[in-house]
Formats: sequence, C-alpha cells, structure tokens
Amino acid sequence: MEYECIIFEKKEKLGLIKLNRPKVLNAMNRQLWIEIQDALEMVRQDKDIKALIITGEGRAFSTGADLKDSKGRSIEEYRNYLESLQEASRKIIRFEKPIIAAINGYALGSGYELALACDIRIAAKEALIGSPEAKVTSSVTGGAFRLVQDLIGPAKARELLFTAEYINGEEAQRIGLVNRCVPLENLMDEALAMAEKIAANSSFSLKLIKKGLLMAQGECSMETLMDYEIEACLACVSTKEREESLEDFENRKK
Repeated sequence: MEYECIIFEKKEKLGLIKLNRPKVLNAMNRQLWIEIQDALEMVRQDKDIKALIITGEGRAFSTGADLKDSKGRSIEEYRNYLESLQEASRKIIRFEKPIIAAINGYALGSGYELALACDIRIAAKEALIGSPEAKVTSSVTGGAFRLVQDLIGPAKARELLFTAEYINGEEAQRIGLVNRCVPLENLMDEALAMAEKIAANSSFSLKLIKKGLLMAQGECSMETLMDYEIEACLACVSTKEREESLEDFENRKK
C-alpha cells in the first residue's frame, strides 16, 4: 500500500509509524486508520522487527478524530465507522510486539486513545494530553474506559474524563499516565533507546509476556493466568534460542 497519511520506516530491528497529517495536527480519518493497520500487519510479518514506535509529524501526536470526515454521516454509517475504529484499537492493544507511543505534542481524543493502546508511553514535557469528549457531547472509544483506569486509578480517571481537562507531559508522568517525560528535543532519542533495549531481547519471550500481561488485566481468572504462566515458561525454555541466551548470559558474567 502507498501511504498518504502515515510515514513508515524500518530501523534495523525497529519499526516507526509517524502520523503524517501535520496541516490538521494529525487528525485521524478513516484512511489514516486503514494505513496504520496495514503497517501493523507489515511489522507483524517482519521477523526482524521486534518493537514499534508510533509518533506524530509536526506539532501533534494527534488531535483526535477528523470532524470533517464525520460530517453528513448517518447513525448507521457512524456505527460502522466506530466498529472499524474499535477493531483497529484491538489490533494495537493485542499486537504481539511491544509498541511505544512517543507523544510529541497534542494527544487528544482518539489520538490520546491510540497512545493508551500502546504498551509504553513517553511524552514530551510540552505535550498536552486529554479527553475532550464531555465538552463536545461525545464519549471515549478504543478501550479507554478500562485502559486509563488501569494506569491512573478510577478516581483520577473520573476526574480527567468528567472535567475534560488537558494535562502536560510532566503531570502525566506524575500520575502514571506515561512512563517518562522528557524535553521535546530528546523525545525520539529516548523512545529509540527504550525500543533498542526491548529489541535486544527474545521476540518469543516478548510475545508471550505481552499476552500474559493482557490476560492478567482481567481477560481471565487468576487460575487460568497461572496455568498460562506455566505453559509460557515451558514454551520459552524449550527453544533453541533459550540455550543461546543462557550461553550469552554466562559469557557476559565472565
């Protein structure tokens, strides 16, 4: 697919998706979501890529849904759009390779929800993050009702959703919404450094660990989770890669 709304790059073991509609602050239309999903499938199939970074071109990560794209939609058309949006979000949440959101500026509405769906968030201090839905008679999507509460707790989640206030990168780090906050000029260096640390590890282990973490968030009972942990460990230790990893570890200790 030839991309119009994103830029995709491969940097050795890393993939980079850059939202590329800077004139509209990377507002998200249907075509952008289609292209993100196409790039995800390309990353999934590329065995060399072990981690993915998503960021934005220009002054924004994404300011959310492109309202021009929704003008004139019937309720049924809106339902179809929302169902396709939810399916795209599921793919990101359940994507087998770790995804880092590098939040370079505004991350609002569904742009914020895209960042929430990623595994790790690194924000520029200058970034503005939030859900304006209550101000415009809308509601959140992308699993955000759960994702935001898992990160910052139900009370703080209610405060931010009810007030529809935006917070900057520093406040987002303070409350646990993002993993790290750095000056904008250091953002991509920080994201790449973390992605490289991840990519140095076993892709098979990363896949199983991510699946286990999702299960632990409530997709199954504790008993099922602990049974899965046994099977995941056995699957890892049965691989040839395990032997090579142990040998490398022993050599590093000497």
